[in-house]
Amino acid sequence: MFSVLGKLGWFFKEHKKRYLLAVIALIIASFIDILPPKLVGIAIDEIQFNTMTEERLWELIGIYGILLVSSYVISYYWGRQLFGGAFLLERTMRTKLMKHFLSMKPSFFGRFRTGDLMARATNDLKSISMTSGFGILTLVDSTFFMIMIIGVMSLTISWKLTLASLLPLPIMALLMNRYGKTIHEKFTKAQDAFGEMNNDVLESIRGVRVIRAFVQEKQDEERFSAMTEDVYDKNIEVAKIDAMFEPTIKILVGLSYTIGLGYGAHLVFTNAMTLGQLVSFNVYLGMLIWPMFAVGELINVMQRGNASLDRVNETLSIVSDVQEPTKPKQVLIPERIVFKGVTFQYPDTARPQLRAVDLVVERGETIGVIGKTGSGKTTLFRQLLREYSGMSGQLIINDVPIEELAFEATRGWIGYVPQDQILFSKTVRENIQFGDSNASDEKINRILQLAYLKDDIDHLPEGLDTKVGESGITLSGGQKQRVSLARALIMEPEILILDDSMSAVDGKTEANIIKHLKQERNEKTTFISTHRLSAVQHADQIIVLEDGVIVERGTHEELVASGQWYASQFELQQMERQGSE
Repeated sequence: MFSVLGKLGWFFKEHKKRYLLAVIALIIASFIDILPPKLVGIAIDEIQFNTMTEERLWELIGIYGILLVSSYVISYYWGRQLFGGAFLLERTMRTKLMKHFLSMKPSFFGRFRTGDLMARATNDLKSISMTSGFGILTLVDSTFFMIMIIGVMSLTISWKLTLASLLPLPIMALLMNRYGKTIHEKFTKAQDAFGEMNNDVLESIRGVRVIRAFVQEKQDEERFSAMTEDVYDKNIEVAKIDAMFEPTIKILVGLSYTIGLGYGAHLVFTNAMTLGQLVSFNVYLGMLIWPMFAVGELINVMQRGNASLDRVNETLSIVSDVQEPTKPKQVLIPERIVFKGVTFQYPDTARPQLRAVDLVVERGETIGVIGKTGSGKTTLFRQLLREYSGMSGQLIINDVPIEELAFEATRGWIGYVPQDQILFSKTVRENIQFGDSNASDEKINRILQLAYLKDDIDHLPEGLDTKVGESGITLSGGQKQRVSLARALIMEPEILILDDSMSAVDGKTEANIIKHLKQERNEKTTFISTHRLSAVQHADQIIVLEDGVIVERGTHEELVASGQWYASQFELQQMERQGSE
């Protein structure tokens, strides 16, 4: 049960002063809290034996007031320190998770679904935070505070009465241990189910247009209802065990009260103790209710925290497929990119997606990458982005293998516009400035001209300050593609990769964009993957991929003259274009 504290040892060690002071203050406050009942007992005995004077009464009231104020001040201090530490842990763990997510490669996100990752970053972190705050409180109160109360009861009142009253405690310890093990198992299942439901909701929201188009609203509601029912059932199982803590403790505490009152009255009648001592004893017995509850809460919180921490640590333990070099080499500008026998196969696939690719790219060149769907175009670009491990052959930049360069360097050169555009739920301006946060309006407008987007933005209700909605839902497909292009262009990247990123743009607009890019990027490297061959006619080199192999290469004129797949595809597209005109 307490293994979760060991797993969080790094945090407690880092903030040992905070937690040490909090625990000391908590123990001092607990010690102060056990003094007032003693004063009440003394006052009752002095009244009973007619020894109470006015001065003595005011003295006791004064001491009682000092104890109340001291308890308030110290309790405020330990609460601030202890629960402040819990918030710090949650912030630290959330920062770790976010940093980990950003450093992970696609294989990680293929293993963990988005909804499950969200559950780990929200519910699980809350449970861990409770462990380091409320969990420490219940640990101290169920040990030190309980021992203090029992010590005062047995040493200053009656050890016989104390022993008799605490006979139900071993039963409680056994039951709490059994409940704790069950809660750990059921809470883990409940959190897993919550993650699955989260993921299903995300997919439904993202695919709401498809769901409506295929009239699948009812089926989606039924599926969601089944998942929520599953989450409900699993949380009910947790709640059933959780609900057994309080009545179990109440029954055992009530049994302790019965023993204390019955046997205590007997001791008073036999003059073995005074009435004031019996009153004090029963107040202390009442004060024992919280430490006894704390035992149950402690087990509950620790088991939940342990289950959640295991889930979060499982996520953090995943090591990225592609690692930073220990001593990265320096390359200022990528003058020459060489693919030498590059072969690559995705994990869990039957055959390679790239096979023995040889390609030399000089700075300032435009490279057209053509091929059927699934021929390996995107996979080729991903080798430059270093998203996967397992590449054989060599990818060399300025005579330095790419794996010997820092991620920051290689990605700092690259502006990547993928097939599936991701826009943030912000304004057009903020989405474009994501590539350069300090970009001025003048620079943004120049980039909009390059992306052939200026007229579209001017017609939006608030121009650049128009919010694009969730994933750019208020923009058309072509507009989203061009905003993504503008975001990459504003970086002024040394290497621009356009991965079929103008498929939703009409041919005329695409031709204008390509013309602008050719003028703007005549000294920088550009890779263009497209199904529209007119977009790569101007390229310095064009390669045709088929099943991951380069089957044709050359300029547009050379490939047309060769009479192979490129030539037939170009002729077909020309005929389609003339027919549409």
